[in-house]
Amino acid sequence: MFWRIVRRLLTANRSRLIVIVLALGAGAAVIAALLNLQVDAKRRLTAEFRTLGANVVVAPRAANNSETSSLDEVVLKQIPTSAEGQPVSAVAFLYLVADAHSSRSNSPSHVVVAGTLGSNCNAGTNAAAAMHLQLNDELSLRSQGREENCHVAAIRSTGGPEDNQISVPLEAAQRLAALPGRISLIQISVPGTPRAINNYIADLVQRLPDTDVHGIRQFTEAEAKIYDRISGLLNATVVVVLILTTLCVMAAMTNVAMERKNDVGLMKAIGGATRRVLRLFLAEAAVLGLIGGILGAAAGIVLSIGLGRAVFGVAAKPRLIVYPVAVTLTILVAIASAYPLRRLARIPPASVFRGER
Repeated sequence: MFWRIVRRLLTANRSRLIVIVLALGAGAAVIAALLNLQVDAKRRLTAEFRTLGANVVVAPRAANNSETSSLDEVVLKQIPTSAEGQPVSAVAFLYLVADAHSSRSNSPSHVVVAGTLGSNCNAGTNAAAAMHLQLNDELSLRSQGREENCHVAAIRSTGGPEDNQISVPLEAAQRLAALPGRISLIQISVPGTPRAINNYIADLVQRLPDTDVHGIRQFTEAEAKIYDRISGLLNATVVVVLILTTLCVMAAMTNVAMERKNDVGLMKAIGGATRRVLRLFLAEAAVLGLIGGILGAAAGIVLSIGLGRAVFGVAAKPRLIVYPVAVTLTILVAIASAYPLRRLARIPPASVFRGER
């Protein structure tokens, strides 16, 4: 009987209830779009900042000789390969200064040599220009009587210090520096929020107590500040939309309450308890919120795809967690907007029939 009465209430004035559903749906669409953009912004910012390079460095503690001022290559295997379920990439480097000579240069040039795993013999643009290097040129590297030869496989420009370096395989750099099995530092690219990165660093400090583990602060702080500003703006907009939607629906509910005075008086006159009448109205509001939330949230997630393309240049990825959150918020807005109906439940039935209210 309860739900039969609710169904009758929903179909009593369809045009007015359709307006309420449309208002709730529009609010749900905006809320879902903004929440989806907020979640996607975190992923997008993380991906963009990771393209700038490593954000965590593992280095040896300060020492006076080359052996203790470097790390054992085994340390690389102790680096966790994931952070909160996301993959982590770690790259080991060995740096040294060497004399570089090619057939195109008249005299040797002092260059920084960077040895790393999986690297070919590559030259930065500035180093290549200083020695007039071209692809496939033979390059000779000398350091304290030791020599390594290689052919230039690529000339690269990164806009960073790498443009002044020569990169070679790690084993070649270790032979040239006479440091077998040693590395200068490890650069780690950790995805996730600043909190996740700090947790990863704290875990590394415990795992590697004899090393210097630190984050590149300008990356993590800049990412946190940008995301906090975007998140704050979107959250404030969501709150404003919730308030405006509540006020709009409440105005429509006030008109519904005026039309239902006689119905309420009749229900209370035949023994209907105030609590039972109140539950009827709240159930009606919740059903309207559910319908508006389901339709609006789906439209909002689709809308966020286009907004993401406009804001970030790439379509936002739909996040399923946003859907139930937007629907729940819409139901709460609908229930809060039913305040005029809750006041109607307290009206004495006799006063209604006498036309006093």
